[in-house]
Amino acid sequence: MALSETNEATNPLGLVFTNRFTSSTPADPMPANQRRQVHGSCFSRVTPTATTAPVLIAHSPEVAAMVGLSPEQVASEAFVDIFNGNRVTADMDPFAMCYGGHQFGNWAGQLGDGRAIALGEVRTPDGEHLTLQLKGSGPTPYSRGGDGLAVLRSSVREFLCSEAMFHLGVPTTRALSLTDTGDMVMRDMFYDGNPAPEHGAVVCRVAPSFLRFGSFQLFPTRDDLDTLRTLVDFTITTDFAHLAESGENHQSGSDHQSDRAIVAWVNEIVRTTAELMVHWMRVGFVHGVMNTDNLSILGLTIDYGPYGWLEGFDPDWTPNTTDASGRRYRYGNQPSVAHWNLVQFANAIAPLLDDVAPLQDAIDRFGQLFTDGWNAMMAERLGFASFHGETDNDLFGELGRILQLTETDMTIFHRRLGDVDVDGAATATDADLVAPIAEAWYGEPKGDALAETARWIRRWAQRIAQETQSTEERVAQMKRVNPKYVLRNWMAQLAIDRANDGDYAGVSDLLDLLRFPYDEQPEHEAEWFVKRPEWARERAGCSMLSCSS
Repeated sequence: MALSETNEATNPLGLVFTNRFTSSTPADPMPANQRRQVHGSCFSRVTPTATTAPVLIAHSPEVAAMVGLSPEQVASEAFVDIFNGNRVTADMDPFAMCYGGHQFGNWAGQLGDGRAIALGEVRTPDGEHLTLQLKGSGPTPYSRGGDGLAVLRSSVREFLCSEAMFHLGVPTTRALSLTDTGDMVMRDMFYDGNPAPEHGAVVCRVAPSFLRFGSFQLFPTRDDLDTLRTLVDFTITTDFAHLAESGENHQSGSDHQSDRAIVAWVNEIVRTTAELMVHWMRVGFVHGVMNTDNLSILGLTIDYGPYGWLEGFDPDWTPNTTDASGRRYRYGNQPSVAHWNLVQFANAIAPLLDDVAPLQDAIDRFGQLFTDGWNAMMAERLGFASFHGETDNDLFGELGRILQLTETDMTIFHRRLGDVDVDGAATATDADLVAPIAEAWYGEPKGDALAETARWIRRWAQRIAQETQSTEERVAQMKRVNPKYVLRNWMAQLAIDRANDGDYAGVSDLLDLLRFPYDEQPEHEAEWFVKRPEWARERAGCSMLSCSS
């Protein structure tokens, strides 16, 4: 495969590249694109690899408008060529980031963008700055043993999930486009020694920054505090400008951000990470690979690999086959892992500070921030105006147990709970009372499960009776926070199956559905507001997934 064209002086799509990151942080001095350890650098300049016959599969109109691209520009040949990596213009400054990280709790050393190449940063019509990054666009110095490419199945999942999460109200990187490269890529999907050719694809990911915890971890392990300091200064100045100090606010004789600004920065990262965990838990999302190099300093969901949504409610479920034995990244453990990752991040920043006690205080706030967010979120999703302390905590905890008495679809349960007749709860039979949520069960309740579920619903109804809002207001509130449609793995797999056969309509159909996850959309209810079908219970890609992509 050849390198992309780089001889155009002007951008054919009218994008305005600013490239602040590459002009402000240390660059890898070696131009060769070969796998190696990169020292004293935040990035390496890399040109994407050209592909044979790229075809646009889908794009996000909202992201295109945000970047400043018209429908006509999206439909152009230049759009496909640029966002597949076949066309690089002189105003771009393509690069792959250098970073390290802890993987499954163990320090992994240098990692870096092994199959992601940013075209550069652009200034949007609103005056914001966004990085346009191509995932699957060829090897970089950080590819280690990989080829830097991505396959269609994982790319469809990343494209759809990025946009689905945004419309769910979950902080996330975005996805501008998804292209089929026209090339085949060899992958061993099950790691069983049987690789097979798959369709190659490229996703254009969009975010204000793709910096992650691991971006700051590598340098102190190499005693390179100068590069660490430069990266911290740049990050606070550009992505956290409201916290930046300058002029007389700086420490005497220093051009660097003060200890006070750095601690305020870490505090904000702790807060946004706690908020992100609350969102994930609310919608039943499981990231699957919460390594420190996969957590964003902006509190965004980043790097969609073997993720999944809870089908049957199970706090111990993980979608990642690599994590099947330890279940480190299981649904119920995500807040604890986020805290552990924040500790590793703080350890990396600590050498820059004279006094680390405020840094420790910042990390210690995570638990209370998450708990407060969780309590407020649970109160809202159950229809309460606010959280009422231990009484509500008991109700929340009991609900977690009730949902596991019978295999229960969490999304359907919470969406249908608002349909329960609260006023008639005291006199209704158990069967009548639970009828609205019964469709969330994967089988008939056994033993006392039905009676215990009814008992919990009556407790919940008594708590609702303490509220002053009308039934209509309560139900509307519950529907605003409990989605009706999420990107279940089996839904994505159906779109992938069609795309592998050259039919891309399934991707576009799901994108349209997931733009309005809280709306009723009755025309789609019978097809998509349903429990996982039995055929998907054990099928690869529908139950658990590997990191192979």
